[in-house]
Amino acid sequence: MEPITGITRGGAAYTPTFVTALNQATCIGCGRCYKVCPRSVFELIERSEDDEAYDEDEDNSMVMSLANEMDCIGCGSCGRVCSKQCHTHEAKASGA
Repeated sequence: MEPITGITRGGAAYTPTFVTALNQATCIGCGRCYKVCPRSVFELIERSEDDEAYDEDEDNSMVMSLANEMDCIGCGSCGRVCSKQCHTHEAKASGA
C-alpha cells in the first residue's frame, strides 16, 4: 500500500509521519510534546517505582506516554520540540 500523502499550500507533495512509539527511558517529562500537540496524543503520567529513572527524592517524577496514538495527524511537532529525541515516527498506509 502507498503511504498517506498530502499536498502543501505551495503544491508540493507531503508525506506525514505519525508518532508510533515514545521511549520512556529517555523521556524527562518536560511536557513540551504535550503542549505542542494539537490533538491530545500525549499524557503525562507518574513513573512507576520499579522504573530505573524513578527518583523518590525528585519533586517531579513524571514521564510522557501515548494516550491517543490514533489521533496523531503526522505534523511531527512533538519530535521537533523533544530535546531527548524520545519519539519514533513512521509514514503509514491509508487505512492502517
